[in-house]
Amino acid sequence: MAETDGVTDPTITPAAAAAAAADALGPEVGLLAGLESALSPEALSHFGVALAAHPTRVVGPTRRFGLALAEAAYATTARWFGGSRPAPLEPEAGDRRFLDPAWRDHPWFFGLEQGYLAWARYMHELLDAADLEQGEGERARHKLGLVVDGLSPTNFLATNPLALRRAVETKGASVVAGVHNFLDDLATNGGKPRQVDASKFRVGENLACTPGKVVFRNELMELIQYAPTTKTVHTTPLLCSPPWINKYYVMDLAPGRSFIEWAVAQGHTVFAISYVNPGESMRDVALDDYLLKGPYEALDVISEITGTDKFNIVGLCLGGSLSVMLLAHLAAHGRDRARSVTLLNTLVDFSEPGPMGCFVDRTSVEHLEKKMQSRGYLDSTEMSGMFDVLRSRDLIWNYVVTGWLLGEKPPAFDILAWNADATRMPADMHSFYLRCCYVENELARGAMTLAGTRLDVGKVTADAYILSAKEDHIAPWRSAYATTTLLGGDNRFVLSSSGHVAGIVNPPNSKRKYWTNDTLAEQPDDWLAGAGEHQGSWWQDWGPWIAERAGARRKPPAMGSTAHPPLADAPGDYVHQP
Repeated sequence: MAETDGVTDPTITPAAAAAAAADALGPEVGLLAGLESALSPEALSHFGVALAAHPTRVVGPTRRFGLALAEAAYATTARWFGGSRPAPLEPEAGDRRFLDPAWRDHPWFFGLEQGYLAWARYMHELLDAADLEQGEGERARHKLGLVVDGLSPTNFLATNPLALRRAVETKGASVVAGVHNFLDDLATNGGKPRQVDASKFRVGENLACTPGKVVFRNELMELIQYAPTTKTVHTTPLLCSPPWINKYYVMDLAPGRSFIEWAVAQGHTVFAISYVNPGESMRDVALDDYLLKGPYEALDVISEITGTDKFNIVGLCLGGSLSVMLLAHLAAHGRDRARSVTLLNTLVDFSEPGPMGCFVDRTSVEHLEKKMQSRGYLDSTEMSGMFDVLRSRDLIWNYVVTGWLLGEKPPAFDILAWNADATRMPADMHSFYLRCCYVENELARGAMTLAGTRLDVGKVTADAYILSAKEDHIAPWRSAYATTTLLGGDNRFVLSSSGHVAGIVNPPNSKRKYWTNDTLAEQPDDWLAGAGEHQGSWWQDWGPWIAERAGARRKPPAMGSTAHPPLADAPGDYVHQP
């Protein structure tokens, strides 16, 4: 939403929908893919059974529901006769669905909104009254949220004032365009409203276009070395470790919004891993392979090219978890090579993974393993579909309104274009990661064995910069804060505004903010209570921090070497694999 002088523009636009979706996205979308059992009607059946067994529990919520309807009717009637009374119920903070003035000014739409909000509250109070066990309760809450969001009056032409007004203003053209969009999505997008116009983006042209060379390639990854843009560079090279759920270039997005481009401009010799898009032949590729043939081999190549054995590493989400595994593996073998590790929206302790934990239990993982067994991988369409359902308000209903009701074309937005460029997941690796991290929490407990070595993250003594996003639901910031007590080095925690991906794509000219506190409290909320708020990007805080750990300046190293000559221009070949 656009804001001017503190007044929020109520008009729903494709750009607004894109911004909302960007905050909801995460490279870990594939972790939930195929877990249909978690969202089956069974998740709500326990809800009904529990209430039937204890009917007195519905008395309180039903009484409050009746009172809310009575208050709403009274306030609505007053509006019909020209009076005004405060709305008995208000949408929750951040809910943009009811921003159009008609929801407050017109009695009919006001009554619809109040009735819907009363019913939505009633449904959730009934769920609370059912007092289900934690796992069942959270699953039922997500399923109920899907139903409640889907029945919002904003999702239907006849009960959406903005859509009706647009239809009148355009003499029906918006309705015709909306029907066209719906039929096109039905035929070419699996019946889901299209989120992005990806035709405006080309990888290597206006995405992933920071100049560089592929200097190494194996069957799992390509290693990109980026060309320097400064006369001198820091001695210690910087390796970017991206997730392999989705493609690497979220770290090298559009010019001016690319973290890699910005790091190069700060005088770092930057390398990045770009993973292959797995197929059936990679069904047996394990997480061990991603460790050894990913960052391990990358570091050997980087050391040969730059002539230094030390490195800094930046890991994003799953790539951050792998970075911690790498450093723990190196520490177990007495190889103290890392000067620092930067963890961006990364979980190391998976004991409280937020909404993700509701869908990654033993039963759900077993269901997913059976699904992957025949093909040897998890398909990208399954990944995105399940995640859209879980974030339906931002990733489905936003686009039902803008595309099907308002007749607008989807936005050309770089983060959504990247998200649509999805990848597959090898069956063996995916299963191991879900079980060992989400189900057993082995990494934090010091029980994970990878590449023949037991990993103790407490032995990681490199300085750590731990960045989380305040609205991140994939790696909740309070859960990520636990990393400060697990790693054995000098740790710094920084909190950014926005969500899982938009919190990372955060150039200095952004209007976001971040919080810092040099003292690490025992509890995350105590840390936040003592933190200072800053306008701008966390990149500006990270820049001086990483510079202190990047060594003296020197002449930039050559692009590649005799042993590792350039093989192709960045962004390489693997990123283009469908």
